[in-house]
Amino acid sequence: CTLLPGRILLAGYAEDYTTGAVMNFASVFAVLFNGCTGIMAGANMSGELKDPSRAIPLGTIVAVAYTFFVYVLLFFLSSFTCDRTLLQEDYGFFRAISLWPPLVLIGIYATALSASMSSLIGASRILHALARDDLFGVILAPAKVVSRGGNPWAAVLYSWGLVQLVLLAGKLNTLAAVVTVFYLVAYAAVDLSCLSLEWASAPNFRPTFSLFSWHTCLLGVASCLLMMFLISPGAAGGSLLLMGLLAALLTARGGPSSWGYVSQALLFHQVRKYLLRLDVRKDHVKFWRPQLLLLVGNPRGALPLLRLANQLKKGGLYVLGHVTLGDLDSLPSDPVQPQYGAWLSLVDRAQVKAFVDLTLSPSVRQGAQHLLRISGLGGMKPNTLVLGFYDDAPPQDHFLTDPAFSEPADSTREGSSPALSTLFPPPRAPGSPRALNPQDYVATVADALKMNKNVVLARASGALPPERLSRGSGGTSQLHHVDVWPLNLLRPRGGPGYVDVCGLFLLQMATILGMVPAWHSARLRIFLCLGPREAPGAAEGRLRALLSQLRIRAEVQEVVWGEGAGAGEPEAEEEGDFVNSGRGDAEAEALARSANALVRAQQGRGTGGGPGGPEGGDAEGPITALTFLYLPRPPADPARYPRYLALLETLTRDLGPTLLVHGVTPVTCTDL
Repeated sequence: CTLLPGRILLAGYAEDYTTGAVMNFASVFAVLFNGCTGIMAGANMSGELKDPSRAIPLGTIVAVAYTFFVYVLLFFLSSFTCDRTLLQEDYGFFRAISLWPPLVLIGIYATALSASMSSLIGASRILHALARDDLFGVILAPAKVVSRGGNPWAAVLYSWGLVQLVLLAGKLNTLAAVVTVFYLVAYAAVDLSCLSLEWASAPNFRPTFSLFSWHTCLLGVASCLLMMFLISPGAAGGSLLLMGLLAALLTARGGPSSWGYVSQALLFHQVRKYLLRLDVRKDHVKFWRPQLLLLVGNPRGALPLLRLANQLKKGGLYVLGHVTLGDLDSLPSDPVQPQYGAWLSLVDRAQVKAFVDLTLSPSVRQGAQHLLRISGLGGMKPNTLVLGFYDDAPPQDHFLTDPAFSEPADSTREGSSPALSTLFPPPRAPGSPRALNPQDYVATVADALKMNKNVVLARASGALPPERLSRGSGGTSQLHHVDVWPLNLLRPRGGPGYVDVCGLFLLQMATILGMVPAWHSARLRIFLCLGPREAPGAAEGRLRALLSQLRIRAEVQEVVWGEGAGAGEPEAEEEGDFVNSGRGDAEAEALARSANALVRAQQGRGTGGGPGGPEGGDAEGPITALTFLYLPRPPADPARYPRYLALLETLTRDLGPTLLVHGVTPVTCTDL
């Protein structure tokens, strides 16, 4: 700087005779900043301090203040006593003006030795800690070695070797700029850590330093980043890239779980804030999405259904629910809590985006009621219950055939986590008693509808084409159909010749499934049964107009009921009357068989006989991969629940993968 008669200090940068470059503020700052790098010495040696929480802030502030005073004093004394040319041309000018020149050399060596030893010892402690936690594998393995007294001498030599590699660059001013950038990265990281803890509102983050504030942290981060790029944009970009690569490597390897992750605290804080802003009173049908609660008894037999439900959620909430039978009063501890780890591992291995909710209840029905009421939070609560179908099909163990659940060869080695297959019991043996009887199964469906929840019953999901359950684009040479029957096939002559709320819900769910990449190539087909008073084509025209408004691409087909499909039956007055009526079981069974035959005939018509389709079809043509059927309401009389379930079994027999769906909430809107 130049002192003018007007007493104004202006920059008077000159050429650096060691590099030939003209100095500027950033280059001077980079050189002088190295004199302040000891600010982290106390933190690096925190393991050696008796009272780190008091010694680090006090010692750091005193050291910075003392250093600042000495530097400012030297600046003024030098400017008052030395010529500008001397200061520019001779970096060792202190020896010429000192009372005893050797004292300057002694001071330089003492200062250099003190600073280098402080940095070397502090860096070696950090390097030893990284190696001890095995964060970077064999790269830092030599730094684990310590002496008998616990001194990490190998880490010291490791650090010294790294320093020698850096010194090969030669020019001290060039090194000063690079070292300053890396120090600034470290300081920015410390500020960012404190800023993250403060923004996360972690109750255990209680800094004793009274002048701490998130404003100072944010200012520190911004200042460090600004000065980095002012000093050397290339070195700043390279250092940030290196830090990013190290962070990515650390994330990929996974640090010790005992550390805790500030990212989890930040996510919790943000999710809580936005959940409070998610007002259920502002829900609108235009933004409806399925939020599923899938009740699973044993995931070994429900793996395909678990993945199918993951495809149906369309960015909505997905909860895996499980009911453990028991009474907490008669148990020494809660048996549910230890199960969460196994279920979360199941979610990770199956690669589904689901939450896990477990409960303890004397019966499955009561447990399902608990989960329907309490699962979710705020505006994110399940609106659809998904159940597997209740039939006599022997359960399959999909863990044995699914590649994602094949255990690694070293899964049994000592110290490894138990195999996932050992955390869940084997599938139920055929003929063995079940945790849920038919009466309670239908009652659970009725309970969900009473609670204004939509219901989906999935049958034969294990027969779904594997490529349709994958996470990819589902590329396959086999063409598939998705068939939708939006009318109640067990309501003869009583329903509208069009579609109602439940029928539109079926259309919405089938359309959502078609949005999944694995189902993009599947063709959607919608079947309409001719009403008693409707001419052919009338219902189809109205449905096509509705599909055009809803921007749903589908093939619409009208089908005619045969003689056994309820012809001549009197009209029912409300939905489910046939199931509730007092007609004979034989008559109801005949209607269900006729409806089943109708659906099977359409599966096999010109499609090569899909799953359960007629024999002798063209095996090379498209097949029906999944069928959506209208699920009638359970009867009002609980005594008719077994009959209701038997009719559903007859209706869906040999249809292949089938979803019986009953929707109670509007899900489509044509208003702008």
